[in-house]
Amino acid sequence: MNRTSWCVGTVVAAAFALPAQAQTTLTMSSWVPPSHPLTKGFLQGWANEAEKVTGGRVRFQMLPKAPVAPPGTFDAVRDGQVDLSYVTASYTPARHTLTKLGELPGGGATATINSVAYSRIHWKHLNAAGEYNGVHLLGVFSHGPGQIFNTKHEVAKVADLSGLKIRTGGGIAADMGKVLGATMLFKPAPESYEILKTGVADGLFFPLESPASFKLEKLIKFATIFPGGFYGSTFGFFMNPGKWDKLPKQDQDALKKISGEWVARFAGGVWDEADKVGLDLIKKSGVKITNASPAFVKDVMTKADPVIEDWVAQANAKGIDGPKVLAEFRAEVKKLAGK
Repeated sequence: MNRTSWCVGTVVAAAFALPAQAQTTLTMSSWVPPSHPLTKGFLQGWANEAEKVTGGRVRFQMLPKAPVAPPGTFDAVRDGQVDLSYVTASYTPARHTLTKLGELPGGGATATINSVAYSRIHWKHLNAAGEYNGVHLLGVFSHGPGQIFNTKHEVAKVADLSGLKIRTGGGIAADMGKVLGATMLFKPAPESYEILKTGVADGLFFPLESPASFKLEKLIKFATIFPGGFYGSTFGFFMNPGKWDKLPKQDQDALKKISGEWVARFAGGVWDEADKVGLDLIKKSGVKITNASPAFVKDVMTKADPVIEDWVAQANAKGIDGPKVLAEFRAEVKKLAGK
């Protein structure tokens, strides 16, 4: 054997002697359709980033179907039925009350503004209260400003909501619907098409992306757009704690780089793009769009006072300085909006 062949053989043998790169494949699930921005944009997008930042050592595989109904997602991740998922905090009202801060009406103009502001306040003031104990929380975020869609008539003043049967996922949206005189129906988002088509509901509280995501544009006839939203919805994004603890420290450190505010900005951006698509769709579909007048806005915000005061009381009861935290959240919204 000549010297060159010997060297090549030695290098190859040494390469095979190196330990194989450890790889972890974890499961993830989404309770909205595969085409929904939360699934294909946020969850799959984050999983792709996770693979990049860990050099391929950590990968996520989407389950073909969520293992439980949407409200059971937190418990499913905690108990190991799935390793990674997210949930609307309003689906679990007994567990999540402080999260309603990011759902109060009249927030920022975009999902990014509201998500980042809420994320900053959550990690600074709310996380210590332990409402996400039992899972490894990767981030929190908000969807775009929540608006009103309906099949009956234009909603241009508070009185127009009287008696309308409005679907909501709960939380501040439900509280706002009640003080505005609507009859609230509590249903997960994926059921929206059926209840609207059959007349079980007259309308929906949803962000602008939803007519496109749930194929509602041919059912709804009227949309009312409220600056900052009649409400918002906040989400928690989390991993099974046992699976997190088993990850090597280098992979935990890598995933921390795409956690916290990174999640809020990423999710907010996904939702803002989806809101643009939804707005364009309802315009093309002939939906009558009403922009809330200053008088309507003032009336809504006046009626929202008891809802806001209730959140402050709930925060105070959990040892959080409600007025201070609310003021800080609103200041963050204004700062991020450049006001």
